[in-house]
Amino acid sequence: MKKVYAVGIGPGGREFFTDEAAAAINNADVIAGYTVYVDLVKDFFPGKETYTTSMKQEIERCRWAIETACQGKTVAMVCSGDAGIYGMAGLLMELAAQYEDVEIQVVSGVTAANSGAAVLGAPIGHDFCLISLSDLLTPWELIEKRLRCAAEADFAICLYNPKSKKRSDYLAKSCAILMEHKSPDTICGWVRNIGREGQEYNIVKLSELAEEPVDMFTTVFIGSATTKVINGRMVTPRGYEKHEDSYFRGND
Repeated sequence: MKKVYAVGIGPGGREFFTDEAAAAINNADVIAGYTVYVDLVKDFFPGKETYTTSMKQEIERCRWAIETACQGKTVAMVCSGDAGIYGMAGLLMELAAQYEDVEIQVVSGVTAANSGAAVLGAPIGHDFCLISLSDLLTPWELIEKRLRCAAEADFAICLYNPKSKKRSDYLAKSCAILMEHKSPDTICGWVRNIGREGQEYNIVKLSELAEEPVDMFTTVFIGSATTKVINGRMVTPRGYEKHEDSYFRGND
């Protein structure tokens, strides 16, 4: 069977990707991916052939991986975080349907919602959602709708791709939308360069978030109405304290 692994590598450091991810890359003949992501892992697998493309060449990259697998080479398509969360797993499966006998094996990884949350504390300890502010593939009108619905439902919200040079005002616009239903005092946090050199973070109020120095390498966390700061950490309680007696009797 011709095989392409869709491998989530987490933030990129060797300590952050799983043994399954390492085994998949070891088993592959070629490491493929966005240039930045391949550069994060290639030194851990010396001697491996690599294939890289720049941003906005995802279709070409995935088609190359499938066609290379059809020629008899096993390919590991590496993706930052998890390959199935804003990664290449879905696109690979869509394209592979056009070929015969190509298996896409998805290898999960630690997405920024998980690794960033760990830096801040426990900001997604209860119901939450992920929303990307990138409108390259999703119309901004739909992103606005999702922000409003998530805020109205009082989800904790994790924002990917919060700001870029071309989208410098998108985070500010998002904060204004969220404050239609969330208090300006809602606890928020952000983490930049998660698990990489130069990692930094901060915890602020929603009314302050738009002025924070975030970029495309930053993951933003918007709390729910119950989110609080405990000993300098961002925490969204699940609600155990409301049922303390029954909980300690073992009736969760």
